[in-house]
Amino acid sequence: MSHIVQIETRMHDLQAIAAACRRLDLEGPVEGTARLFSESVAGLLVELPGWRYPVVIDATGGTVRYDNYGGRWGEQRHLERLTQIYAVEKAEIEARKRGCSVVEHALADGSIKLTISVGGAS
Repeated sequence: MSHIVQIETRMHDLQAIAAACRRLDLEGPVEGTARLFSESVAGLLVELPGWRYPVVIDATGGTVRYDNYGGRWGEQRHLERLTQIYAVEKAEIEARKRGCSVVEHALADGSIKLTISVGGAS
């Protein structure tokens, strides 16, 4: 039986955040404080390609703060890709914890299909 799932992503899992960064060849995450345009924000800092300021992840609350000045200081697609890969990594981590196998398929439109099967680790 298959199920379609829509996920609203909040970034809480440090292991999944680090795995997403590695997978995307990004530095970090690094604990610290970053000066966004008008304020300083503390959390896990992730530098995205071409962004003036890092994104700052509050893993406790799961929120991501950033200032890309409506795309002028960094393309939104880089944050969307980080969020997507975090969600994939988190889903795979949780499935494997429960003894499930996971197969990942990249689709032509850029989305990722995960097939999770009960009863075998991959």
